Amino acid sequence: MLKNYAIVTGAYWSFMLTDGALRMLVLLYFHELGYSPLTLAMLFLLYEFFGIVTNLFGGWLATRCGLKSTLVGGLVLQSLAMVMLSQLDTSWPEMMAVAYVMASQALSGIAKDLTKMSSKTAIKFLIPEDQSSSLFKWVSALTGSKNAIKGIGFFVGAALLSWFGFANSLWIMAAGIFTVLISSIVALPQEIGRAKSKPKLQALFSQGRDINWLSFSRIFLFGARDIWFVVGLPIFLTSQLDWDHPQTGTFMASWVIAYGIVQAFAPKIIKNRLHGKAPDGKTAIELAGFLLASMVAMIIALQTALPATIAIIGGLFIFGAIFALNSSVHSFLILEYADGDKAAMNVGFYYMANAMGRLLGTLLSGLLFQLGGLNACLIGSATFLLVTTLSSFKLPRHAS
Repeated sequence: MLKNYAIVTGAYWSFMLTDGALRMLVLLYFHELGYSPLTLAMLFLLYEFFGIVTNLFGGWLATRCGLKSTLVGGLVLQSLAMVMLSQLDTSWPEMMAVAYVMASQALSGIAKDLTKMSSKTAIKFLIPEDQSSSLFKWVSALTGSKNAIKGIGFFVGAALLSWFGFANSLWIMAAGIFTVLISSIVALPQEIGRAKSKPKLQALFSQGRDINWLSFSRIFLFGARDIWFVVGLPIFLTSQLDWDHPQTGTFMASWVIAYGIVQAFAPKIIKNRLHGKAPDGKTAIELAGFLLASMVAMIIALQTALPATIAIIGGLFIFGAIFALNSSVHSFLILEYADGDKAAMNVGFYYMANAMGRLLGTLLSGLLFQLGGLNACLIGSATFLLVTTLSSFKLPRHAS
C-alpha cells in the first residue's frame, strides 16, 4: 500500500508543481504584455471548462480502464500543453494569440483533472473500507502536500520567467513531467481502480443525494476562492502595490504553501475538536460559516483606516487557514460517500463541480476586478460563501 501511495503522490506532486508554475508564468507574462484583467481571465476559461468535462467523463473512463491509464494520460497531456505553449509568437494578433493560449490551457485543464481525479480516487482503493479515520488522514496528507507543492510552483513559475524567459521555462518543465511520466508507467499497477463490471455512460448522472449536495456546495466554495485569487489578487499586488514578479510569486506561493500545511494537519485539528470522530455535515456547516465571517471581516477592514496591505495579507492568511480545513472535510466526505466500484465516477462528478466553481470564479475574478477592483472580488466571494454555508445544511450529520 505504501509503495503505491508513494508512486501516486510523487506523480501528483510533480504535476502540481508544474501546474502552479504554469499558472503564474502565463498570468505574469501576459500581464507584462499589457493584457487587461478580463482578457487574462479569458486565457484560463477553457482550462476550467475542460476540467468540468474531464471530471465528468474521466471518472467513468477510469472505472473501465483503470486509474493508471487516466493518470498517465494526464501527464502526457501536460507535457504536450507546455510544448505547444512554448511555440507562441508574440507578433501574432492579440485575438490569435489569446485563442492559441486558450487551446494550450484546455489541454492543461484536461491533464490537471485527469491527474487529480486519478490520484485522489486511488487513495480510496489503498485504504481498507472500515478505516474512516485512516482515510481522512491519508487524503488530507495527499491534498495538503499537493497544495504546498503547487504553492512552491507559483514561486518557481515567477522565478523561471525572470531567469530563463517564457519559452525556455516551458521546455524545462515539460522535461521534468516527461521524466515522471516514464516512472509512473513502469512502477504503477495496471488494475488499480478498475471496476469489476463496466458501467454504462448514463450511470454518470445517477449520483446519490449526498454527493449531489456536496458537489453543489463545492461549486461555490472554490468559486469563492478563485474570484479573488486567480486574477484579482496578483494584478492588485503588481499594479496597486507595485510588487515585482518574484515578490508576487512569493506571496502567492506562501499563501498556498501555508494553506497546504494546514490542510495536511486538518485531521489532527478537526478530530481534537470532534473528540476523535470523523467530520460530517455539521463540520462542513461550521467551517463554511467561519469562512464567510472571515471574508466579511476583510471587506469591512478595507473600508477603515487600516492599510490595505495589512488588511489583505493578514485577512487572506486567516481565510486560507479556514478554507484549508473546509476543503479537507469536503475531500474526506466525497470519499466517504463514494460507492465501491463507482468511486471513480462519484469522485469525478464531484470534481466536475469543483471545476465548475473554478470556471465561475476565474471569469468573475477578471470581470469584477475590471469593474470594481479587488473589493468587488471580495464581495463576490462573500456571496458565494453564503451559498456554500446554506447548502451545507443538506449534508448528513452524525447521530447525536
